[in-house]
Amino acid sequence: MKKTTFNNIHKKAGGKLVEFAGYEMPIQYEGIIAEHKAVRESVGVFDVSHMGEVEIHGNDAFAFVQKLTTNDVSKLDKGKVQYSSMCLENGGVVDDLLVYHCGDYYMLVINASNIDKDLAWMENNKFGDVEIKNISDEVSLLAVQGQNALNTLQKLTDTDLSKIEYYNFEFGKVAGIDCIISHTGYTGEKVCFEIYSKTNIEQSEKLWSAIFEAGAEYSIKPCGLGARDTLRLEYAFRLYGNDMDENSNPLEAGLGWITKLDKGEFNGREAMLKCKAEGLKKKLVGFIVDDRMVARQHAEVYSGDEKIGEVTSGSMSPMLGKNIGLAYIKEGFNKIGTPIEIKIRDKKVKASIVKTPFLN
Repeated sequence: MKKTTFNNIHKKAGGKLVEFAGYEMPIQYEGIIAEHKAVRESVGVFDVSHMGEVEIHGNDAFAFVQKLTTNDVSKLDKGKVQYSSMCLENGGVVDDLLVYHCGDYYMLVINASNIDKDLAWMENNKFGDVEIKNISDEVSLLAVQGQNALNTLQKLTDTDLSKIEYYNFEFGKVAGIDCIISHTGYTGEKVCFEIYSKTNIEQSEKLWSAIFEAGAEYSIKPCGLGARDTLRLEYAFRLYGNDMDENSNPLEAGLGWITKLDKGEFNGREAMLKCKAEGLKKKLVGFIVDDRMVARQHAEVYSGDEKIGEVTSGSMSPMLGKNIGLAYIKEGFNKIGTPIEIKIRDKKVKASIVKTPFLN
């Protein structure tokens, strides 16, 4: 099992460590609800060094990334970030990812559990003058999220963080360490930064300590993957392997906004044009359960006696105090306001389809 450069810190901080995507990662420290609320009300820090990073170099790097991904890379200027997906020819989602325009190359940030699969897919689709460099083991990544994230980090850098717009990034220094400072996150917070640095235990521990010292006045907390999941779900951010996979396409997953069917040829385009013309058979929607029970992944969704779908993600929302979730529900039953029933522990529980995100 791999360990990130922050592993010793997690142990000292009392993190509950579990195996995740081949890494020993903290699921929680103080507790999921306390960590969740720290991010929503002030600032929290996540070690997300398990994520994968792949650089794309060469004269055909742009053409390759444009063909590989669903979003329009021609709209991506240097210093900007784009949320996108990679698809099979049948439209199934290989992965969702971030695309960074770093000037003369691109950096793709991919899901930890998909690194090997994604690299194989990229190699199989490679053409022209393209070099694919897997730098995942060379990069450490911290997410500093919440309304006091900027106030915390600004003490540690000469880069004016207020000038980095959402989904933009700059190369700079944080606590004297060379970093990519990215205004991005997976929590729904608009004040959110992700700090990419070189993998080096001494340097990583220095960075962590500096951030926690700078954030002490804001009651900064270390946060685990448990809170990361509840935070992303409140904003209906998709989780690969739950809310989409190779059996669903981006249109069905509600990701039409990152699927530019008019940009020209890309993997899965023909299948998605056909799907759009024929009408979607199922759609990912949000729901709120009327009961105290949480609807977990794979729970069956019913309308009367008819099975109409399946839950993909579910959790208690610490901010709403309600049980929320996402589910694929077939056409004819997936409009906002539609009452549904979810089978939880052999009991059908009432729920209703609602607009997402759950928080505004």
